[in-house]
Amino acid sequence: MRSGHIEQSGHVPVMLDRVLELLAPVASAPDAVIVDANLGLGGHAAALLAAHPRLHLIGIDRDPDAIARATSRLAPYEDRVTIVRAVSDELPDVLRRSGHERIHGALFDLGVSSPQLDEPERGFAYSYDAPLDMRMDPEQELTAEHVVNTYPVAELTRVLRDYGEERFAARIAQAIARERARRPITSTSRLAEIVREAIPAATRRTGGNPAKRTFQALRIEVNGELAALERALPAALDALAVGGRVVVLAYHSLEDRLVKRILAARTKDTSPEGLPVPLPAHQPTFRLLTRGAELPTDEEVTRNPRSASARLRAAERIRQG
Repeated sequence: MRSGHIEQSGHVPVMLDRVLELLAPVASAPDAVIVDANLGLGGHAAALLAAHPRLHLIGIDRDPDAIARATSRLAPYEDRVTIVRAVSDELPDVLRRSGHERIHGALFDLGVSSPQLDEPERGFAYSYDAPLDMRMDPEQELTAEHVVNTYPVAELTRVLRDYGEERFAARIAQAIARERARRPITSTSRLAEIVREAIPAATRRTGGNPAKRTFQALRIEVNGELAALERALPAALDALAVGGRVVVLAYHSLEDRLVKRILAARTKDTSPEGLPVPLPAHQPTFRLLTRGAELPTDEEVTRNPRSASARLRAAERIRQG
């Protein structure tokens, strides 16, 4: 969940100081180019541009509302900003069209942004009664309502289990199927009620809103978030120049595990065992800049509760592959 609390000064992005610290060595280089692959409201982007007057930033987002807000926020730096409406996994094409074969930094601030959560009509939150939508790109066809009302029970169970890590996935899917047989499920509040009734009473009393995992699963399915990340992050790593850095903010364990796996593949020696010396072609192309996943400070979580689930990982390219 990429978000910051809203102050009079505007949106405050998650783990901003650490992101700036990690990207500073590359952002300060002459002719530096950094890609913000999940631009959102442009909070990280604005801070980077303000701190590094020679930096050019390419911002990508699929949400037209986010594009409009970020464009307004980054207007003071418009001569150093390229904003593109696209999904993050279109990054290679975005770079090709912008004329930047190599980049010096990449930032991935994953998940759903504050406006998407806080605007009821978007249907992302179980705390509002709204249409079951959940589309980051309002022009795409697939909605949460379509998933809930048309997916076979087995497929719905898989989505809830795999993307929501919901241990009662089968029970919830069956409850949804019974309800939709009577009438279509069209609102967030009705879905949240069905989920709550499907979960054992003892479980309802612990662990927050019982609909949280179901809503996460549906959002990931509707927007293809993990599939996009699985393509976009390797593409960004491929585009980084030697010395270039990537920073990733993940907000749930599925994202974080995927990021960890992708970075691990680039930071390990793949030489066959038993050789007296490592093979140059099998040497790591990246090194980790973080030990495990870094967490926000207690102070930040107090100030911005939505940052609590953030997990930051970063890596640096040390040689060409």
